[in-house]
Parts: sequence; C-alpha cells; structure tokens
Amino acid sequence: MATAVPAASPVVDVHTHVVPKGWPDLTRACGGSGWPWLRVDSERAAMIMVGDSSFRPIGAECWDADTRLADMTADGVDVQVVSPTPVFFCYDRPADQAVKVARIFNDLTLEVTAAGGDRLLPFCQVPLQDPEAACAEVDRCLAAGHVGVEIGNHVGERDLDDAGIVTFLTHCAQVGAPVFVHPWDMADSPRLDRWMARWLTGMPAETHLSVLAMILGGVFDRVPETLRICFAHGGGSFPFWLGRADNAWHRRGDLVRGASTAPPSSYLSRFYVDSVVFSAPALRLLVDTMGTDRVLMGSDYPYPLGEHPAGTVVHRADFLTDAQRADLLSGNALRFLGLNGRS
Repeated sequence: MATAVPAASPVVDVHTHVVPKGWPDLTRACGGSGWPWLRVDSERAAMIMVGDSSFRPIGAECWDADTRLADMTADGVDVQVVSPTPVFFCYDRPADQAVKVARIFNDLTLEVTAAGGDRLLPFCQVPLQDPEAACAEVDRCLAAGHVGVEIGNHVGERDLDDAGIVTFLTHCAQVGAPVFVHPWDMADSPRLDRWMARWLTGMPAETHLSVLAMILGGVFDRVPETLRICFAHGGGSFPFWLGRADNAWHRRGDLVRGASTAPPSSYLSRFYVDSVVFSAPALRLLVDTMGTDRVLMGSDYPYPLGEHPAGTVVHRADFLTDAQRADLLSGNALRFLGLNGRS
C-alpha cells in the first residue's frame, strides 16, 4: 500500500514507540500464561505489568494520537515511525502464541496511527522465532498499511546471523520492508541491577554484538543489497570500537573473520543507525564513522531515556552543513523508508 508523507523535506523521527491502551486478555486470546497486561490508573496514565510486577509507567502519549501529534508539532517533527515496545515481542513463546500476539498488537497499532494520517507511519512486529510465520505476518501487515517492521536484536541464543533470521531479512529485502533493529532482553546480573545499568551498558553492547553478527556472520555477504536495515541508539557501542574490530579482523583473522569477506569497516554502507546519542561529540564520531548519509534522526519517544525535544543533538551540531543536517533530519530517513524513489 502506498503511503504519502508531507511534502518539502519533512523532518522524520524514525525511533518512537507505541503501546495501545487496551488489548484483549492475552491468556484467553493466545494461550499460555504470564502475559503482559495494562493496569490503567487514570485516563492518561497506566502501568505495563508483567505478571504481578510493574514493568514501566506510561502515559497517554503512548496510545493517544492527538497527544503524540501535539508533541511532534512542538518539537518540529513532521513524521514519526511508530514501532512496537519490545516487551511485547514474545520471542520466548511458542510460535503459535507469538503469531496471535503479533496480530493483536499490529492491528491495534494501525488503529492508533490511523488517527495521525500521513504523520504516523506504523512498523509491525513479527514472531521472529518462526521465520515462515514472520514472513507471512510482515506480508499481511504491509498489505494492511504498515510501512516496515521492528525486530529485536536476537531470539534467545540466536543472533541476527542465524539461518532462520537471515531468511526473514532476505524476505524483507525482496518485498521492500525496511527493518528497524531494537535491543531487548539484555543479560542480567546483580552487577547490572543498579542505576539502570542494563539499559546504560547492556543495550549498547547488545546492538554492538548484533551488528558484528551481521558482518562477521556473513549476513551482508548473503542478503541482497536491497535490504534496508537500521540499528537503534546510534548502533550502540559499535561505531566507537570499529577500529578495534578492523584491527582484530586483520591480526586475528583465524578467530575473527568468521564468514565475512572483508573487514568490518567495508560494510558501513549496508546499514543505517539512528541519532539517539545525546551529545555533539558522540554525534560527530557517529557521522565521521558511518557517514552523514547513514544516520537518521531518532528520539526514542515517548520514553524517559529518549531525546527531548526530538532532534536536539542534530539541530545543535555546528559541525554539520545545512545539507548534511537536512539529510539527517529528512533525506536519509526517506531513503530508509523507501519513500523517495531511492534505495
């Protein structure tokens, strides 16, 4: 289904999340037990619950299009890519249950984004633990009005070079579905229980590992170049340590090269990263490493660890030319989304 966007270089935020306000009892609808549920505390406040445990407080901006649109207008954002919240991926569930929950949340997301017209572009979720079912769901969602798919960076012990996940990524390349990769299900340890350390250290490490998996696992050597894939949070710690990866590839190729045919730095043109790095020096490293054509503005709206106002670090970066800033705020995202006729 073709999707229109506001004309004249719209400012695009590629990294935002949605939580519908209501969904059916997942135990009845999907089977199993221990599903997330929403404790609604007021008209504009709720708590995502997992079993009896509080997971995350959320507000109306997660489900109310008018609130979201008002925030976008205040931040000067014309278009948002609206993706699932990773707690609902359910990759640890049996595939038949994951299919059912994906369909529920994908259909509810369309209801939320429909109220935003061309300004809200929905991305779906898929049961990634079952490649055939994942391909079928992304096809269903593209036909229904989604414009891409968000996936987690791993399925249990299977990283993005797993054969089944590569099958899914190849399918996305073939049908033209952009893929947004978000870290989730970080490693746990008593050392990580303080200061939100899993989010502050685990998320960047998870994304770093999965970028390496796609490179050293030979994924970029196997999937079509038509695959459009973006990694959240500036690619995690990968851009900072690219030199280390290249050095290891050359000096310890017996252990490091894996299935790759070239050093890691040779693959930078095969993927995008968002701009959620919060400081000008970090953004400068990011664009120096990835190139100004591979960084997309993202905010992680509406969650507290996101950037507010959206795009602040890009707008304030005095080392960017006007043309480069326009690429980060608009042009690169339109290429990633396939909305400007270029791949």
